[in-house]
Amino acid sequence: MKIGIIVYSKTGNTLQAAEQIAARLTKAGEQVEIQRFTAEEESAQSSRPVRLHKTPNPNLYDVLIIGSPVKAFSLDPAITMYLQQVEFTKQVPTFCFLTQYFKKPWMGGNHTLKQLLSQLSAKGVAAQSLGIVNWSNAKREAQIDAIAEQSVNMIQGITK
Repeated sequence: MKIGIIVYSKTGNTLQAAEQIAARLTKAGEQVEIQRFTAEEESAQSSRPVRLHKTPNPNLYDVLIIGSPVKAFSLDPAITMYLQQVEFTKQVPTFCFLTQYFKKPWMGGNHTLKQLLSQLSAKGVAAQSLGIVNWSNAKREAQIDAIAEQSVNMIQGITK
């Protein structure tokens, strides 16, 4: 089974979480590939992306994991642009995780997760949440470990 982790990470935090998830899945015997994309912004003061670099194809995988940061209590515009640009021609199990700076999920993360799941649903993708990593929380590593472990359990549950 080929697992694709598609991640947008501006600061590297979401990518770091994705790498830890990939390592846990690989250790469990899964074939994992991380596809990171970046966004070009009009100016340093703008948060609106004007172009994406390296738009990963979600249809190359048997399972998808999508990772995104929270930006200003909402879904980052770059991940929204990505979801608008890609077509999901294959229905595969899809899971999502978020990273956010604040210590508690109710500080933007819960709302953002609903946005991500809603945008995926609008594309015909029935996705499930893996969780939220609260980057300034002292339990951040435990949160990443829990998401990684949940990924293994959910994916192994599919293959049985």
